[in-house]
Amino acid sequence: MNAVIMDNAVIGESTIVAACAFVKAGAEMPARSLVAGMPAKVVRQLSEQEIAWKGDGTRTYHDLARRSLESMYETAPLTSVEADRKRIQVPGVIPLVELKKRGA
Repeated sequence: MNAVIMDNAVIGESTIVAACAFVKAGAEMPARSLVAGMPAKVVRQLSEQEIAWKGDGTRTYHDLARRSLESMYETAPLTSVEADRKRIQVPGVIPLVELKKRGA
């Protein structure tokens, strides 16, 4: 993935911009950084593990969106909670905190 440019702000490759961060027009954020705040500032560099984890998470969301589009159909709203309703299982998805604990 290349740098993203919008409003003359440059977000470097593999940089993660935190939710609710405000990136000013013309700002330049280096590659492989965690950016947060208002205004957005570089908090720290990201590890290889964090970048790989984020990539895996993005692929998981893309797969979920694809599955949803393939299986959606119009229904009537439920009048009560279904006791035996199936839950989505996403095998192999590990929270970053857990992954770091394992030392992987």
